Amino acid sequence: MSRKLLDLWVGFFVVIGFAALLFLALRVGNLSSANFAETYQLQAKFGNIGGLKVRGPVKSAGVVVGRVTDIRFDPQSYEALVTLSIDSRYRFPKDTFVSILTAGLLGEQYIGLDAGGDEKMLKPGDVVAKTDSAVVLEKLISQFMFNKASEGSDKK
Repeated sequence: MSRKLLDLWVGFFVVIGFAALLFLALRVGNLSSANFAETYQLQAKFGNIGGLKVRGPVKSAGVVVGRVTDIRFDPQSYEALVTLSIDSRYRFPKDTFVSILTAGLLGEQYIGLDAGGDEKMLKPGDVVAKTDSAVVLEKLISQFMFNKASEGSDKK
């Protein structure tokens, strides 16, 4: 095998290796799922968003229907204002319930949409009225510990 042919094959495998690394980096960063389809924006207010992050998935019935595009603090209501970018193929009723859920016990947090039964649909730019904040594990543990401590002091 000539030196030029060997160099060509080595270069070919190096390019394939870089392409594989790029693919993995995009996959880990949730950038490979970038959807160039038409979307519309919805907003939801939460008392606590926990560990929700921008680019987090928005799911309905387990299917990804959009992404979180922005998270801001609303100084008037003292709540987190989350902007959702929903694929325009999917329409949801006005009484849709939006909640922050966790994938598994300690997995990533995502937005869950539970469609209601209203005949009127949400329009682009609407603020979803029915929301449920994230369950913060530390709060649950502290409440449990406080309740157990108060039960122990009542027995005396």
